[in-house]
Amino acid sequence: MTTAKKTTAAGRQGFKTGEAVVYPAHGVGRITAIEEQEIAGYKLELFVVSFEKDKMVLRVPTAKANSVGMRKLAEPELVKKALDVLTGRARVKRTMWSRRAQEYEAKINSGDLISVTEVVRDLYRSEAQPEQSYSERQLYEAALDRVVREISSVNRITETEALKLIEQSLAKSPRRAKADAESEADAEGDDDVQEEAA
Repeated sequence: MTTAKKTTAAGRQGFKTGEAVVYPAHGVGRITAIEEQEIAGYKLELFVVSFEKDKMVLRVPTAKANSVGMRKLAEPELVKKALDVLTGRARVKRTMWSRRAQEYEAKINSGDLISVTEVVRDLYRSEAQPEQSYSERQLYEAALDRVVREISSVNRITETEALKLIEQSLAKSPRRAKADAESEADAEGDDDVQEEAA
């Protein structure tokens, strides 16, 4: 009997009730319970993971948690690294959009904070830049939502504060700074033209 208890504890892989976790396909959730169910004559221990924002509950077999990619929240050091990734230059491959979209989707669903952050960096558009297509916008918002939720959980701040941190990092990107400077120069140029016309 004691060996079964030990196996169960080991099968939980360090996850506890009440703990926030990241599930690759859905982002940040919270383990609300660990329950046992009998399925086809086998007793199965399950993590009950609640995603409050999505109004969804997921049951993950404790033995499969690692293989499905469920993980603990990132360490504060990794969050800092993710924010640094946002200040870098966007890396956009010159391949067809459908191929890039698949790659972005795979990164988002990997559950890896740095990979998801790279999608945010690569798909971000400032006001000075051209509009995004609908599918680009969908992928950007999905990635942004995942990063916002994880940063707010790790840093124990609101999602609004986490979004501000992300936007501040994106504003430091070399492309962003250049685009903003150009749009300001264009605006000043427009003023000169209007003065000459007057």
